[in-house]
Amino acid sequence: MKRTKKKSRLSSAHGAKGATARVPASLGSAGRAENAARFSLAELQRIAGRVIDFSEADETEIEIDSTTDALTRFANNTIHQNVAEHTLSISVRAVVDGRTARATTNKTDEESLRRVAAAAATLARHQPENPDLLPMLGPQKYKKLSRYFDSTATENPMDRARAVTRVCKMAERTKQTAAGIFSSGVHQSILANSRGLFASHQYTDAEFSVTILEDNSSGWAKANAPDIRDIDPDTLAERASNKAIASRKPRDLEPGHYTAILEPSAVLDIIGSLFYDFSATAVSDKRSCLNDRMGKKIFGENITLWDDVYHTLQLGAPYDGEGLPRQKVLLVDRGVPKNLVYSRGTAKKMKTKPTGHGLTLPNEFGEAPMNLVFAGGDKSVDDMIRSTERGILVTRAWYIREVDPYEKVLTGMTRDGTFLVENGRIAGGIRNFRFNQNVIEMLSNVEMLGPAVRAAGEESFEMVVPAMKVRDFHFSEVTKF
Repeated sequence: MKRTKKKSRLSSAHGAKGATARVPASLGSAGRAENAARFSLAELQRIAGRVIDFSEADETEIEIDSTTDALTRFANNTIHQNVAEHTLSISVRAVVDGRTARATTNKTDEESLRRVAAAAATLARHQPENPDLLPMLGPQKYKKLSRYFDSTATENPMDRARAVTRVCKMAERTKQTAAGIFSSGVHQSILANSRGLFASHQYTDAEFSVTILEDNSSGWAKANAPDIRDIDPDTLAERASNKAIASRKPRDLEPGHYTAILEPSAVLDIIGSLFYDFSATAVSDKRSCLNDRMGKKIFGENITLWDDVYHTLQLGAPYDGEGLPRQKVLLVDRGVPKNLVYSRGTAKKMKTKPTGHGLTLPNEFGEAPMNLVFAGGDKSVDDMIRSTERGILVTRAWYIREVDPYEKVLTGMTRDGTFLVENGRIAGGIRNFRFNQNVIEMLSNVEMLGPAVRAAGEESFEMVVPAMKVRDFHFSEVTKF
């Protein structure tokens, strides 16, 4: 391929002669930092345009992420930390003679932009040639997603402090101890290349997590949302408090197979391990539990699963790591794995169409569905409890690891509210369990489903899942925690 230096469409379109974006020398007060230390879309476009102008590579791609995050942390019924930071990442991928590599900087002056463009090209020249590397995409069309809320963007330390103070005072009244975080953030990303592709996505997010502690019990609740008004710290804290009260003086219960009632947070962290199994690269490399199982009914009739970034309860950009528009994909239909997700490169190898799930290049994983959405049912957790003669209610799971990735056997532990259910009611708290569970079997044994909700757990990816009542869940041993 002949190497030519072309003037960036981005810089010419905006009349930019240089990168004008700058990080303030001082963030000043925490309130100003949260609301002022952000790069505008126009500034990010100018930066991308200058990098393309400076690049001597055959093709150049720029991914820029500008994030402002603020966090209030509390423990022992006291706020002990309030921080705010603005981060900027400029990641440049260069293609030279069929080779590709990436270099990154967080500086916006012209000399730094020249250096990062040159570094990416130099690194690319020292990589092995990739015969499967595809040309970068040209301009694309994307669906509009509205995931930016002024209510979140303008949240300030005092707003969060007032909410946390109410929670801490509640814990003091109930002679409990509260700990947790309350955060809010604004994110602006762009993806551009020398072939004229330009994509951008702006969104806000907020999260509240609280653990309520007693001498021998604890309770927990968590929620996240793009609109901070959808988070009710008082209700979450009350829920955590009630769990801690209900699980006081936990008794020992023998390990074994029990009916498990899994709240959405527990479902998210257990089922979330499936996300990479629907990658076409994982199946092609024989690293998926779905190898030799596609098209066969391996889950229950009541299990249907999509990847859908456009779902109203999801977050995420409408494009993948290469700028291809994301598609909604039916992954499981009434217990039968139907489809995989594909990057451009994997789709070409497997002679099919890409689905817009490619990860940022270069990478060894190919693609992944990052926005899983389970079909739910109409049963509440209370309905599940009332219908259970003997079982275990699980608030959340943590420290989850794969034991057998091909059979999808996981191990992990319960925490912060594990209860014995007898004769249709909660009989009291029990000591936490370690579990060893085959996820394929678990999704074959689901007896009831709750409504699908946006769940928050240990994992950071986005999922919409229901609560589940599952028979024969394997709790393998009592933990020391």
